[in-house]
Amino acid sequence: MQRGGAFARAAALMLCLLSASSPAFAQAKRATPRRPPARAQVVPEETLLRIVRAEDERRWDMTDLGALLSDVNASVRARAALGAGRVGDARAVPQLVSLLQTDKDARVRAAAAFALGETEAGAAAEGLLNVVARKTPASVAETAGVRARAVEALGKIAAAMPKTDEARVKEMGRALLVELEARGRIAANREIALLGLTAVLRARPEGAERVVALFLDSTDARLRADAANTLTRLRAKNANDQLRKLLASDTDAVVRANAARALGAAEDKGAFDLLLERAANDRDERVRVSALRSLGALRDPRAAEPLVKRGETLLNAYRAAKSANQTARPAELNELYELVNGLSRVLAGSGNERALAFVRAFREAEMWSAPEAEIAFARIAPNQYLRERPFHQLAFRAPDTRVAWQAYAAVAQGLGEIAAVSSERAGNSVVSVQADAQLALRTMLGEATTPALAVPDVLTAIAAFKPPDRALVMRGQLAAPDVIVRATAAGQLGELPPDPETATALAAALPAALQRDEMNDAALAILDALAAQKSEAALAAIRTALDSPDYLIRRRAAAILQSAQPDAAGAEDGRIETVATRNRLGDYRRALARRSASVVATVNTDKGAFKLELLPDAAPLTVDNFVELARRGYFNNIAFHRVVPNFVIQGGDPRGDGNGGPGYQIRCEINEAPYNRGAVGMALSGKDTGGSQWFVTHSPQPHLDGGYTVFARVVEGMEIVDRIARGDRIRSINVVETRRK
Repeated sequence: MQRGGAFARAAALMLCLLSASSPAFAQAKRATPRRPPARAQVVPEETLLRIVRAEDERRWDMTDLGALLSDVNASVRARAALGAGRVGDARAVPQLVSLLQTDKDARVRAAAAFALGETEAGAAAEGLLNVVARKTPASVAETAGVRARAVEALGKIAAAMPKTDEARVKEMGRALLVELEARGRIAANREIALLGLTAVLRARPEGAERVVALFLDSTDARLRADAANTLTRLRAKNANDQLRKLLASDTDAVVRANAARALGAAEDKGAFDLLLERAANDRDERVRVSALRSLGALRDPRAAEPLVKRGETLLNAYRAAKSANQTARPAELNELYELVNGLSRVLAGSGNERALAFVRAFREAEMWSAPEAEIAFARIAPNQYLRERPFHQLAFRAPDTRVAWQAYAAVAQGLGEIAAVSSERAGNSVVSVQADAQLALRTMLGEATTPALAVPDVLTAIAAFKPPDRALVMRGQLAAPDVIVRATAAGQLGELPPDPETATALAAALPAALQRDEMNDAALAILDALAAQKSEAALAAIRTALDSPDYLIRRRAAAILQSAQPDAAGAEDGRIETVATRNRLGDYRRALARRSASVVATVNTDKGAFKLELLPDAAPLTVDNFVELARRGYFNNIAFHRVVPNFVIQGGDPRGDGNGGPGYQIRCEINEAPYNRGAVGMALSGKDTGGSQWFVTHSPQPHLDGGYTVFARVVEGMEIVDRIARGDRIRSINVVETRRK
């Protein structure tokens, strides 16, 4: 999951700390006790500090973290194994494989398996395959949990393997299916089955659909739901009959919702009537929105009239809620957004008047700030959309008109949708319609009153038309004050063929991005665009980024250079390995002290309050970052900028466009906590890009497990989370820490 919309990014500068050579750290290191095995039940505080600091610095050292993998304390070995996985250095793989195959403690072996999956290293495959195939010395009963983590790890590694290793990937896929099929045919370990379904989702082995479908008949609702989720992502078509039965009558809402999604992914036209009925009448919103999305995928015009009728009912409820409760963002918005989107796919190019009347009413109620409504209007009737632009024609040219930036961005997205209009939908006027849309976008780009937050959407919309001067337009934005505008322009330039003028412009824009930007989005995008230029001059510019204090920038530059010059692979490793964080010893001790505390955060929102139990044992530095931000009021008055029903609500971005952060990044603390309903995770756009954006899941999302840091869970007020709509604000977050007795 990325931080913002499609996607999204974290901020720049890193958290910092004592160097490895500092006296305080050396003293802490020397003070680490070695206890006899009989008493080794916990990880000593000073040892844990060593591990957490190595994780935070992304530092693998055989004499430090590596040495702890052979500690006499099994808890230390297990925790050090997790740390090695978080660091992700392939040099740790041999020791982790050794632990997996020979350690006498099952907790250690399970931790080693999990860590090997986090490294995504192909060298770990053989050891993991041995565990899954039961070739290790331990008994089957003793290694059930270990096998579960080995199965999970194989899925991660198979998904990350290069295409050149196809034979090994197939071997791993076959092993996963053999293990998973055993779970489907006998009453066996549930954890293996759940992690196996997710592993298959990642690895996508041939023949997976048949094995996954076995779980649709399980008596365990979670297994049925996860099987349907996996079939959705595999776009499987061979289980439609079973999925229809689940959608029609399963007592579990998540199972019904996932069955609806799977039927849409399979484009099962035979499910049309059932999906339509569920979209209108299911008692659970998660099922209704999933059915709506699938109806949009089917694009059957028979859905138009009932969807419009349902939309009118929802819009009336929306208006009533606004009037009666003075609610700015009624909960009906979530379903309305999905319905409008589905309706636009069903009626693309139809000009359906009743549908247009409904869309007009909704877009006006939302003050033109809903991109779903703008895109729907443009899809259904592109000619009319261009003729009926009262907001676009009147507001954009009035400097004294106060209009939310979201409205500019939404209209830009609507105009950009016209780039996809075909002559079949717009007739002979398609050329003039697209020319008018481009003119409107160019006008928006040139107007000083267009907010900077909306310009990325304007640029993306212009690029969708593929104008001959696209490179010139984008190069002109490389000097824009806003970092995301520059990042968007660079991203568009990277998609164009190499061009000397573009290479020169990108190289000229890089120093400012490296030296002055608080956020690293523009620098990263410029580096990627320079890589696409494939010239020595571009590579020379990229090399300058190796001296950046930003670890992610250094890592990206090194990866590009190594890809362009394979013979020099590894030459820059010493310049990118260790992260220079801003944390101090006191910061670590504060974070680790919460191991013995209950930490509860009350999130007060426009819709009410919900409570989070923070998980300092699983993610101490992530929890500390959240607590520190909350206590200084950072989250106050920040909106939930992203709400995807039956998936997540996401907030914590001070910009509000999905691209903002606190001005630094924190490292991922991937752990074994699952993304069940109400799990709270850090939003990312890649490893170690978290900052302040966090999300809450509406339902289980197993594909997020082991990929995003879980640092809390909702323990009270989940019904409030379900009612949050895009634009609702966090009023405050209050954190209470209580020492456990």
